Amino acid sequence: MTRLRVHPVKPATARVVPLTVTGSERLSPHVQRVTLSGAGEIAPLGFDQWFRALVRRPGQTELHLLKDVGLVSYVRYVTLPETVRPLLRNYTVRELRGDELDVDVVVHGEVSPTEASFASWAVHVKPGDPAAVLDEGRIWNPPADTDSVLVVSDESGLPAVAGICRDLPRDVRGTVILELPSAEDAQDLEAPDGVTVQLVVRTDAHARPGVAALAALGAATLPDGVPYVFAIGEQALATGARRDVVARGVPKEHVSFCGYWKYGARASR
Repeated sequence: MTRLRVHPVKPATARVVPLTVTGSERLSPHVQRVTLSGAGEIAPLGFDQWFRALVRRPGQTELHLLKDVGLVSYVRYVTLPETVRPLLRNYTVRELRGDELDVDVVVHGEVSPTEASFASWAVHVKPGDPAAVLDEGRIWNPPADTDSVLVVSDESGLPAVAGICRDLPRDVRGTVILELPSAEDAQDLEAPDGVTVQLVVRTDAHARPGVAALAALGAATLPDGVPYVFAIGEQALATGARRDVVARGVPKEHVSFCGYWKYGARASR
């Protein structure tokens, strides 16, 4: 995950929180939702709040957690053999309801239970299985002089888009461009009345994610005034959206962009 904004909103404290799986269900062709309990210690920050998730690899019987969140602990973690080292990936909070945390994981095609990936974990996990998260806060942080919003994302950013739409002030105006692999993957987004949501569905299953969203952005008129632009998803989508809006006059300090994953490599979301 490439984080490129320099002023994120961080949690007051950072610690690894142990959780327990209570359920997992396929919401749509490409989205698997896992519900975890024990999240009461995580302070809700809303919008695109994200975390580092730790789960067992296939064949592991225990979940070995980081003892602390410092550099030394992380170095020890990455040098552990895969027989004991858990999977570590970055995900966005889909919903935080008191003690419960929902996590939506993108799944493309069939995944084997022996595959060391979060997609495989999400599909094959059982109630009672352990997990853990390290809250990292949120990237969404508009400057005070923002007049409107523009959000551009692929399916890996759907939880963040949903959280942003839910938590935006109800009088804000703007545009959301969301690219999905199928129309069936669309979710109800609680966007304010003044925010237009444009869904872009990929018609070619083999097309590079983000290309259609960038094309839609190029054809779109930017919101009035000085917008806050938030571009997330495949790396080329995030950087391409930033390049597009800056060339059209949006100040760089009004653009947050984050490459969640890189096409051709293992996704982090």
